[in-house]
Amino acid sequence: MIEQMFDHGKSMDPGPTILHADLDAFSASVELLLHPELRGKPIAVGGGVVLACSYEAKRFGVSSGMSGSRARQLCPSLQFVDGHFREYQRLGDEVMAVLGDFTPMVQRISIDEAFIDVTGSVHLFGPPEAIGARIRQRVRDELGLPISVGAARTKHLAKIASQVAKPDGLVVVQPHLEREFLHPLPVGLMWGIGPVTQQKLADRGIRTIGQLAESSPQSLRSLLGNALGDKVGALASNDDRRRVRPNGRAGSVGAQSAFARRDPEERFVREVLGHLADRVGGRLRAKQRAGRTVTVRIRFAGMRAITRSHTGRAPVNATLTLTEIAERLVWTALAQQPPEAQISLLAISVSNLVDQASLQLELPLDADRPVHHTGEIAAARFAVDHALDEVRRRFGRNAVGYAAVALSTEHSVPDEFRELAEHEL
Repeated sequence: MIEQMFDHGKSMDPGPTILHADLDAFSASVELLLHPELRGKPIAVGGGVVLACSYEAKRFGVSSGMSGSRARQLCPSLQFVDGHFREYQRLGDEVMAVLGDFTPMVQRISIDEAFIDVTGSVHLFGPPEAIGARIRQRVRDELGLPISVGAARTKHLAKIASQVAKPDGLVVVQPHLEREFLHPLPVGLMWGIGPVTQQKLADRGIRTIGQLAESSPQSLRSLLGNALGDKVGALASNDDRRRVRPNGRAGSVGAQSAFARRDPEERFVREVLGHLADRVGGRLRAKQRAGRTVTVRIRFAGMRAITRSHTGRAPVNATLTLTEIAERLVWTALAQQPPEAQISLLAISVSNLVDQASLQLELPLDADRPVHHTGEIAAARFAVDHALDEVRRRFGRNAVGYAAVALSTEHSVPDEFRELAEHEL
């Protein structure tokens, strides 16, 4: 593991609080997980066209988008494998869940990369370089995947830092060294500069980001057009005011509670899950949505985490139903752990969302078990939830709630810490 870091300097600036996390050769790395016998060998995903390739293949000049015949000419020992796209999506989602354990400010920009803003997380997890290191360690330990992380004051510089960090590295650019870091790098590392634009700039003698920053705005507009010229000129000087914006209407809604290490006592787990289900169910109902898949996430001491999911035949959003499903999933998962295992986070999320029907059918966790939630019970839960929602809209959230949560005597998990990170529709 190669850790690269630019020197820390004293500055009044808030520092490199934007991180860009980018999985290395993602598709190829997943295939190596599925085919460990191919480790260390040049592989490519695809056949007629290279969809992705390993670093061993890249050393021969193989690249994504290249024809299969050309790739074989460059690397006669290249082995092609079929893509497993469901695994790519699953593992990509798992990585995003790891990022979400550190901050709710996650902006996913593709299946295998995201920006995160850790401004509000440093008091919990340490400085950005420590957060970046922990992200990389968890992704490696829990998912078996290499990931590179760059940290800087701006999204532009954080993304470039993650590219410099590849493969499998960490680069943190401190504010007083931004120019020293950025200006010697090739312009091809910048957003918006592809091979054609790169050649246009090279024809004018502009090959480094520093040379681009020194070019006049007029000359760049003349060469690249007004919009692109202004954009790359600003980015070359690290003028990037874009903020990390969590993705909009999502395919899931969830909440998580972080706390000090605790033994998984029955009462404690029930109260935390009841609290989370209350918040998730309320958000779903407020958006008139329900979901078929309920997922729980458990983080243990040392930041190791596991997830368990259940997908039912009908969508749910009732608080008590979500609590029951979450409890069953959590206790099933904990039964497979060492008895001394302590937990530091619980989370519930609901996905496979649909518009809510006027009254949902609620099913037990196991499809082959008799249905215990009769129509009357489902109707009662529907009525209670919507009555609670109406009272809260008028008088505030704390005006009323389920007794197990509202009357909880558990003081070590106050809402301020339980709601460390919550994901909304």
